[in-house]
Amino acid sequence: MAAGETIAALRAWQMVAGADEATPEPPLDRPPARAAPPEPAVGTAAEPDPAGGRAGPAPAMTGVRQIAAAAADLAALRSTFEAFDGCPLKETATNFVFADGAPRAKLMFIGEAPGAEEDRQGIPFVGPAGRLLDRMLAAIGLDRGEVYVTNILPWRPPGNRNPTDSEIAVCLPFIERHIALVEPAAVVAVGGTAAKVLLDTREGIMRLRGRWFSYAVSGSGAPIPLRAILHPAYLLRQPGQKRDAWTDLIAIKKRLAEGMPAP
Repeated sequence: MAAGETIAALRAWQMVAGADEATPEPPLDRPPARAAPPEPAVGTAAEPDPAGGRAGPAPAMTGVRQIAAAAADLAALRSTFEAFDGCPLKETATNFVFADGAPRAKLMFIGEAPGAEEDRQGIPFVGPAGRLLDRMLAAIGLDRGEVYVTNILPWRPPGNRNPTDSEIAVCLPFIERHIALVEPAAVVAVGGTAAKVLLDTREGIMRLRGRWFSYAVSGSGAPIPLRAILHPAYLLRQPGQKRDAWTDLIAIKKRLAEGMPAP
């Protein structure tokens, strides 16, 4: 990107990320966790232990993985996941929120869970934070139709509360299968929770953003480059962090132009 284009794009980004609209819901990002830094290369995450810490796959989770792995394509995964009764959030949510955008996109954006507006419409990232995400994409020359967006959880937690470890664990095999079926050139973890789940770490978003990771998931072939970014809902409340968000967007744009080589 030429210097003049970079300055012009930065000015455009500063305008769209200036927090000129309010959000009725709290941000989905979590405060940075105090933990030792992980190695940049990561593998398939172990199952979160609802009692704390990490544990290997339990027999019940093995069954969930088999259900998710049996989906041969995105249509099958959607119908299988929507019919799945193993997550109690299904009983309180209004709609099942699967995905939006281009199913064969090079960039796959993964957030935490639907908010109130997403729950009403059944589409991810359509509330105030979603509209800001669209403007963030526009700042690097992309639109919703050129990327693929989804969440770790397809059902909204009541009152927009934090999802529990067990809720995340039971949905994790489905998002892993989702990534394998989309086969993106890169994954963008939107916000702290998505980044920590996908990278199997307790580090916070401020430590995870700003660098590339190598993400491996069963059935996806070669490891996939992964970048964590600040959640748009967080930027609406903390506009001073827009410079960090811009840095990550430019890095994603550059990696996309380079053909997304492995980190």
